[in-house]
Amino acid sequence: QVQLVESGGGVVQSGGSLKLSCAASGSGGRPTVSDWFRQTPGKEREFVARFSIIANTTAYATSVAGRFTIARDDAKNMWWLQMNNLTPEDTAVYYCSAIIAGRKYWGQGTQVTVSS
Repeated sequence: QVQLVESGGGVVQSGGSLKLSCAASGSGGRPTVSDWFRQTPGKEREFVARFSIIANTTAYATSVAGRFTIARDDAKNMWWLQMNNLTPEDTAVYYCSAIIAGRKYWGQGTQVTVSS
């Protein structure tokens, strides 16, 4: 059974930074794709960032490009989301997800609140 556990959420002032972490554990191997999504009340979950091992590329939502950076450590089976220059519009529950052995898994989410 694969488990994804996020950490690093919290409250930060506008213009500040936070770093979210996601750790994968259990059987199934390493992720071929590692993602971050976010969701606010009443809205659909939206894509934030992706690290594709197969393509060796990263991708970002337009709203976060240039401010957020996704990175991975395969040896630790972890990935991170460095978030800089945060704005109140970044307030959301952030979820990590991964495709492992052809199946998609989700973490439980971590709250990020940016105060103005």
